Amino acid sequence: MEQLITAAYEKLAVAARAGTKTEALFLAVRDLIITGALHGSERLPSSRRLAEQLELSRGLVNQVYEMLVAEGFARTERGSGTFVAYVRPSLQHSASPSKAAIPLSSWAKRLRSEQLTTGSGEKAHSRAEIDFSSGQSDVSLFPWDDWRTLMFEQVRRLFEQERYEPSELEGSRSLREAIAQELRRERGIVASAGDIVITSGSMYAIALLSMLLIEPGSKVVVENPSYDGIRRAVEAAGGRPLYAAVDDYGIVPEPWDARLLFVTPSRQFPTGVALDPQRRKQLLEWASAHEAVIIEDDYDSEFRWGGRPSEPLKALDYEGRVVYVGTFSKTMFRELRLGYAVVPESLREPMRLAKHWLEPHSSGVAEQRALAAFMASGLYSRHLRRQRRLYGRRLLKFREEADRHLGGLFRFKPSDAGLHRYAEWTGAAADFERLRAACLQASVKWSSCEPYWIAETKNGIKASGGRLGALFTFAHLDEADIAEGLRRIGDCWRKLAETGE
Repeated sequence: MEQLITAAYEKLAVAARAGTKTEALFLAVRDLIITGALHGSERLPSSRRLAEQLELSRGLVNQVYEMLVAEGFARTERGSGTFVAYVRPSLQHSASPSKAAIPLSSWAKRLRSEQLTTGSGEKAHSRAEIDFSSGQSDVSLFPWDDWRTLMFEQVRRLFEQERYEPSELEGSRSLREAIAQELRRERGIVASAGDIVITSGSMYAIALLSMLLIEPGSKVVVENPSYDGIRRAVEAAGGRPLYAAVDDYGIVPEPWDARLLFVTPSRQFPTGVALDPQRRKQLLEWASAHEAVIIEDDYDSEFRWGGRPSEPLKALDYEGRVVYVGTFSKTMFRELRLGYAVVPESLREPMRLAKHWLEPHSSGVAEQRALAAFMASGLYSRHLRRQRRLYGRRLLKFREEADRHLGGLFRFKPSDAGLHRYAEWTGAAADFERLRAACLQASVKWSSCEPYWIAETKNGIKASGGRLGALFTFAHLDEADIAEGLRRIGDCWRKLAETGE
C-alpha cells in the first residue's frame, strides 16, 4: 500500500499542473504492476481507502480501476474486490530487461566507433569565460519579435489547412521558392523549387545523400582536414574514405578512383580557404570523366568582406553532377534545424522517396512556412545585412588583436569570409598543449584542429591526428570580449615563456 501511495503521489504532483489526475493514477498503478512491485493476484486497496489516502474522489479511483480491468492489468471479484491480473513474463537470458544485450547491425556498429561528447567536463573558473570554441552566431542580433509574430501566424494557419498550401515531402513549396530566389540572387545558382529538398539541417542532407549514393566498401573522396560529420556519415554508410590533401588554395585535385566527392569549395572547412578557380574546373572535369557525383557543402558563404564571392560548383555544373547543400544555422539561429539540398533531376525522386521513408509527414511545417514569410517580407535580407556589418567589424577587431597578442605563435590561413579563423601552430606540440591548459585556467577557450585531420597509420588504418592548429570563432563575441580573450592568450604564453613551465 505504501509503495502504491508513494508512486501515485509522485505522478499526481506532476499531473496536478496539467489536469490529468486520472491518467496519472492509472500510470502509477500500471507501472507497479508491470515492474512486479504489485504481484499477480495481489489485492488492490479498496477504492474508498485509496481515495481517502490520496485525497481524490472515489469516482476517479473507480474509473482508474475500470481502466486497469479493461487493459488486462486487473480483475474484479464480486464481493472480494479488485486484484492484479497481469503476471510479468519470465526472462530467459537476463534477470533485468534493461541489461539485455541487443544485437546491432553493422551500420550501428560503425556508429559506435565514434566518440560523441556533450560537454567539456572542464572545471568552472571564477573569471568570466570567453569562448572562442562556440559555433554560434550572435542571437541577440536576431529580430525575435518579428519571428514570433510570423510563427504565431503560421501555427494559427495550420488549423485552417483548407485555406493554405498542403504539406509536401520535399518541404514547404513557399520556402523552396524563396530559397531558389535567394540562390539565384546571391550565389548565381539557377534552380527551381522542384530542385530543392528541405531537410532538418545540413547534416541530415549529408547523411541522407550518403545513404543514397554510397555502396558498402566503395571509395569516397573526403578533404583532409574536413568536417568530422562528413567522415562519420561516409563510414556509417559503409564507404571507404580517400583523404584528399588541402593547401592554401583548397582541395588538391587528383585522378581519384572514386565516384563520390565531398568538398567545401566556397570556404574550406576548417581552414577557411577558397578553392582556386582552376581547381574548380578540374573537379568538374574529374566528375565528368569518372561519372562521379560532387556534394558541395556551402555552410557559411553568406559572410564575405573582401573580394568577389567565389562561384559555387553548382553554378558551373552543366551535367547535373553537383549536389549543393546549404543551411540556415548561421544566418538564423542554431536551434532552427533547417537545411536544404539542391539536387540534379536524376536524384529528385530518390531523395523524395528516402525522405518519405524517414519522415512520412514533413516535420517543422510551421517553422518552414515562417521562414518563407520571413524571407519574402525582406526581414531576412535586412537581418543578413546587419549581421554582415557587425560580424565584419568583429573580424577586423580579431585580426588587429591577433596581430598584437598572437604574433609568432600561429600562422593564420588567408581568408576574407566566414565566422571563424583557422590558425596553424608554429611551435612545438608540447607548448601547444601547455598553452591550451593555461588558457583554460584563465577562462578562455579555443578549439584544437587536430580532430579534423586524418593521418595514415602504418597498417593502413585511418586514425585521428594531424597538424596542430586552433579554430577561433568570433561572431557570438562582442569586440571587447574578442580583445580581452586574445589578450589573455598572449598573457598566458608570455608567462609560460618566462617561467619555462
